[in-house]
Amino acid sequence: MQKKSDVIQASANELKHASTISITGMLIGISVVLSLFNVVFSNVLQISFAFLPIAMGGMLYGPVVGGVMGIAGDVLGYFAKPNGPFFPGFTLNALLSGALYGFFLYRKPVSLKRVVIVMLIITIVINLGLTSYWLSMMYGKAFIALMTGRILKNIVMFPINVALLMTFLKLVEKLNIKKHVN
Repeated sequence: MQKKSDVIQASANELKHASTISITGMLIGISVVLSLFNVVFSNVLQISFAFLPIAMGGMLYGPVVGGVMGIAGDVLGYFAKPNGPFFPGFTLNALLSGALYGFFLYRKPVSLKRVVIVMLIITIVINLGLTSYWLSMMYGKAFIALMTGRILKNIVMFPINVALLMTFLKLVEKLNIKKHVN
């Protein structure tokens, strides 16, 4: 088992390769395009699949690259289609999500267990916890009131997101994209 510091160093070293920069740029672009097609129910409740390319980047290049991709995807996605005011807390969420994908999936075989664990952490800590906190700060609504609708949405979306992510990452693993590029 690799130490976290070794994983971070290996991921940071991935940024030295031109192929990493070009593929992550393409994945960020795909993430931004996917963010244009999110389903907005209200200013505090929406569904998006822009996480898939960020998860792929985390799997291929680790937590540092995944975190950077999360930041870039969030900021560029906001400029492409602003949906409310810009708030740096959501950018922090994107950084943490990209890094978590990297920590759980980088240099490891894709398994249902890993995908469920990373999606569970992201769903509970980031989607329900941090996002609800940021929304309560932004709109002055009670944290618990925001959680109610968000819990239902996340319960419904969790198995869908896990199935999509598992299918998507298994395909990437099967195609062995990184070996064909480097």
